[in-house]
Amino acid sequence: MSEKDILALFEEWNNALQTRDPENVAALYESNGILLPTVSNRVRHNPEEVAEYFVHFCAKGPKGKIDEANVRIFGDLAINSGIYTFTFEDGSTVPARFTFVYRWNGQRWMIVEHHSSQMPE
Repeated sequence: MSEKDILALFEEWNNALQTRDPENVAALYESNGILLPTVSNRVRHNPEEVAEYFVHFCAKGPKGKIDEANVRIFGDLAINSGIYTFTFEDGSTVPARFTFVYRWNGQRWMIVEHHSSQMPE
């Protein structure tokens, strides 16, 4: 697995967002994956809760762009952290910090941890 492969996982996630189907996004998370979302105070603990969060988020027509990525690979775990910006259908933007932790499950990389928080300044 290369840095390029891990960066492609963000594009897969971003493309799932743009389908506006929260189930498409939630399918990328491990069954015990954790989401600490950008615009909610509630931690999500499984794909059902992840999908529930993305119902409202996807409805805004988000498109993400990575501004800075830092990829590290440790065997069957990979981390991509940095800064991304979401642009929404209404033209608004939200810059945020992110960390995606992926685990290779023998068939594909799955999100086991995703933390996203708006930039504080």
